[in-house]
Amino acid sequence: MANRNLHRAKNAKYDEFYTQLSDISDELRHYKKHFRDKVVYCNCDDPTVSNFFHYFAYGFRRLKLKKLITTCYKSRERDLFSQHDVQKAIWLQYDGQLIENRIPDPEQIGIHHLDGDGDFRSEECVELLKQADIVVTNPPFSLFREYVAQLVEYDKKFIIIGDKNIITYKEIFPLIKAGKMWVGYKTMSGGLYMDVPQHRVEEIKANYSKGSYKIFDGVLKFFARACWYTNLPHRRRNEEIILTETYSPEKYPRYDNYDAIEVSRVEYIPKDWDGAMGVPITFLNKFNPDQFEIIKFRKGDDEKDLRINGKEPYFRILIRNKKLSQ
Repeated sequence: MANRNLHRAKNAKYDEFYTQLSDISDELRHYKKHFRDKVVYCNCDDPTVSNFFHYFAYGFRRLKLKKLITTCYKSRERDLFSQHDVQKAIWLQYDGQLIENRIPDPEQIGIHHLDGDGDFRSEECVELLKQADIVVTNPPFSLFREYVAQLVEYDKKFIIIGDKNIITYKEIFPLIKAGKMWVGYKTMSGGLYMDVPQHRVEEIKANYSKGSYKIFDGVLKFFARACWYTNLPHRRRNEEIILTETYSPEKYPRYDNYDAIEVSRVEYIPKDWDGAMGVPITFLNKFNPDQFEIIKFRKGDDEKDLRINGKEPYFRILIRNKKLSQ
């Protein structure tokens, strides 16, 4: 129980990372056409500090939005969704009519108080979710499974941030395999530098290596192994991987417990192999569902991790080239 509580506490701290405006802008510019006449809901965002709110409020007319809704979780000691000490959960909606050419002031738009704590799972927030066409936010990493499950349940389009390893979750990979969720335009390589609450700055400096954070213009940014996930189409998803390698038994060993070859890097996928092959999870950066089929994740016929001569390579996705196997 002690270890479980420690794990939960660690996850809760990851919930206190806040996305930089530059990262939001760099990703969302690839979805501009999807926002036209749509209701966007940011349901983990304090509008007084959220860069997601700033992005959509400032660009409301440029994006031709129909409505922007945001909700803020009431402050607690953990699972904190706001950088400020918000004593009551709040929500607001903006229709673009109040102010032009600058970020609207939430007070001018009109802040409403929720009866509950603003948890995205609450009845109040679910009612707001039902109004939305697209959900865009950085949800709490510790509740990511529940968060995505809710989006799927209510059949919502989304662009969200999550830990790169969430694709290995038993609740998440089936969604990727079924084409209900995929990696955003920015690839999984690298990560994102996040803003952190001021009260955590000294703790991070004392307990994390300097490789875990950087100081930009005097402000500490924490490195998160995060990437974007979505179910909206973008240009990169339609690009085919150019295959140049040729199969040979010497170059591509077979697994002990599954009839497939090991491909240690995505660029090594052979152009002439029509059977199953295991590739690294970074394959999802370039996954085109018209070019490849995802068979399964990680496990062999014995439902144990894939092995080559008794050794287990790090997480592999089993795929097949659809154009060769047809």
